[in-house]
Amino acid sequence: MWAVVFAGAHFYWALGGSVGLSVSAGEQLATERPLWFVLAGLWGTGGVCLVGALLGWLLARSWPRGSARRIPEYLGWGASFILLARGLAVEFLLLANGTDLGGVSADQRFWTHVLWNPWFLAGGLVFGLAAREARRRNRSSSLQTDPRLRTVRSR
Repeated sequence: MWAVVFAGAHFYWALGGSVGLSVSAGEQLATERPLWFVLAGLWGTGGVCLVGALLGWLLARSWPRGSARRIPEYLGWGASFILLARGLAVEFLLLANGTDLGGVSADQRFWTHVLWNPWFLAGGLVFGLAAREARRRNRSSSLQTDPRLRTVRSR
């Protein structure tokens, strides 16, 4: 659901909505809306978020035996790392150089601190927890289906 909500915001902006865009992307991009920004920054990011929603759904499902069931787990860990790294890096940059960021308004800084970075950090934690749960579920199903592992574990 985290990714679907984020995708919805980007699709809203791509279709012409403006609430919150200037404090996210900056006044100039929000006002001018160049084609590259609408296509890559809004539609593209919304599409990537829908892929993230699909990954979340895959992480919540049980997978059959085999190595393919590890793919969503690894992708979940990757998404978690990227979102947490992005959130922490931007937070560090804003705190370390809070008054000398060319083109970043005070409103953008404020909303980045109270909304956008917490949103990225929450998403990173959610994907990490989902990947951890998928790993636990995969290990548990391996123990139940592989008699060799059951024997070793029961000793």
